[in-house]
Amino acid sequence: MKNEDIVFNNLAKVPYLTISVSGLTDDGFFQQKNYSGIFGVEGGQDISPEISWTNVPAGTKSFVVTMYDPDAPTESGFWHWSIKDIPADITTLSENAGDINSDSLPEKAVAMPMDARMNRYVGAAPAKGDQPHPYHIVVTALDVDVLDVSPDSTPAFMNFNMIGHELARGSKIVYAQL
Repeated sequence: MKNEDIVFNNLAKVPYLTISVSGLTDDGFFQQKNYSGIFGVEGGQDISPEISWTNVPAGTKSFVVTMYDPDAPTESGFWHWSIKDIPADITTLSENAGDINSDSLPEKAVAMPMDARMNRYVGAAPAKGDQPHPYHIVVTALDVDVLDVSPDSTPAFMNFNMIGHELARGSKIVYAQL
């Protein structure tokens, strides 16, 4: 399946952003540094990859970037990263923008808590021996400068509140396996 063929069930159909993730292996997997040392993956450093996007529609005022593993061993998958209020003139998140202690996160952007309630990127951490997990990196263009949700909201709640504000959306699947 090509990334542009990804179906976003129950979401409004909007134009497609083209997403690029830099620094992947030749077969589309994260590098070891993108895996989660926080979750005990040996050699994992929780360094977010560089992400960029194009085909931004007129009227875009901000972006949201998320990373989600639908194959995590829970009933609801697992959100690994969530950022809102990325200014419209930003179309690249540099490597390690997910570390709240770095200065790589764009000014005014808000790192939201992911499912482990940390306001940062937490790298891939599939169970050892599982089939490759598909990590969905999604960028959404919005018609508002600031998405009106509490900075302690869950990624699912934040996504719910994007309804009616989405101008475009794109996704890139990156794989991870231990």
